[in-house]
Amino acid sequence: MLPDRPGATPDECQDVSVERLVVIGADAAGMSAASQARRRRDRADLEIVAFERGNFTSYSACGIPYWISGAVGDRDDLVARDPQTFRDSYDIDVRLRHEVTDIDLDRREVHGRNLADGSEFREPFDSLMYAAGAHPATPQWARIRAGGVFGIQTLDDGAALRGWLEGEPRPRRAVVVGGGYVGLEMAEALKQRGLKVTVVERGDQPLSTVDPDMAALVSESIRGLGIELRTGVEVTGLRASGGRVCQVSTDDGAIDADVVVLGLGVRPNVALAAEAGLPLGPSGGIRVDRRMQVRGVPGVWAAGDCVETLHRVSGMPVNVPLGTHANKQGRVAGINIGGGYAGFPGVIGTAVTKVCELEVARTGLRERDAVEAGFEFITERIESTNRAGYYPDAQPMTVKLIADRFDGRLLGAQIVGRAEAAKRIDALAVALWNGMTVDDMVYLDLGYAPPFAPVWDPVLIAARKAAETIHRHARG
Repeated sequence: MLPDRPGATPDECQDVSVERLVVIGADAAGMSAASQARRRRDRADLEIVAFERGNFTSYSACGIPYWISGAVGDRDDLVARDPQTFRDSYDIDVRLRHEVTDIDLDRREVHGRNLADGSEFREPFDSLMYAAGAHPATPQWARIRAGGVFGIQTLDDGAALRGWLEGEPRPRRAVVVGGGYVGLEMAEALKQRGLKVTVVERGDQPLSTVDPDMAALVSESIRGLGIELRTGVEVTGLRASGGRVCQVSTDDGAIDADVVVLGLGVRPNVALAAEAGLPLGPSGGIRVDRRMQVRGVPGVWAAGDCVETLHRVSGMPVNVPLGTHANKQGRVAGINIGGGYAGFPGVIGTAVTKVCELEVARTGLRERDAVEAGFEFITERIESTNRAGYYPDAQPMTVKLIADRFDGRLLGAQIVGRAEAAKRIDALAVALWNGMTVDDMVYLDLGYAPPFAPVWDPVLIAARKAAETIHRHARG
């Protein structure tokens, strides 16, 4: 319970039965936790204060590229719940533009700064929810003092980029640095806005989350869409003219640019946590238990992009920054803070993306992940179509499975295709989650009709081929 504190009113000093939850970060994980805690405990029992350094709460960062492209019409469409809704409907004290700068575990209080007026604050807590998310990787060369260089991490970032794209002079040439999910989605958005787009990736392939053979299909398709893709190229600097970016320097020559978007990945935002003595794991994220409580630190919880969790296939600790995990982890933390019981069971790394008409999906382990985890495995790759071959507009699809060589257990899957390809990964994710073998999968009762699938769905064809390969190995 809170002791008397400086600035407390007489009523507050007398009412020591009221606990206080402080939330750092008011997006997916933080507000999911706050909302779940509130559903179980009302204000008379639990006060909740949430600090957010930005201007928005509970928004879809994953939707920003589609707002940039124009597919989503209004910025506010990306906001699930605004601050006033949390205040009015959930009795949560949301404080925007408030940045927490220090956590004092001994005094059970946080210190911070009001970014609007520069004033400082101290706030005591009984329970602390750390949901600071991730921060973008920003190399030194990107810290140029010129307009037109953008990261895409927050809704504020998206608003700044959209303002630049709609300002004068209108940008015509865009360079996206980084060929991961965000980079490729932003390349699509900029292409749809009519810009000439170049993607620069220092690795040998885009989408390092899939194996090289599948990434080769992605590369071919991206180039076929009219997007220039340069792999194995490293950016070394940016040039500006008249206060605006004008060129990207690389080890393979210069590229003219009116706007540069950084898609270099993110890292867990854990500096504040580390300074406070919260434990970090090998992935760089905060170590939490199944209930999302920080290990060894009673009353302190963490969730979202800043934590590490268990990979259910490899058994290794991983940091997988996705909104799906953040919402689920926040929900688990909030249930426990509210007096219930819930556990987060881990992840298998399921993800999907698209670039124009190309869809890419993956779940589980890549080949190199399987090697690192010590598996002996087989791979099988098949070509099929999303619909019956005779049905109009049937589109090609490639499915790749990775399975344990000895017992046939599914270890990972990847899909590259067009319409209706990516969401087939869900069937494979369910099989993977439940430890199914490829033999188990061959006769899965999946839906069939010519407009939706061939009589043998691509998932079943891939499972059948993988099972045949394993049986051949077993026979020697």
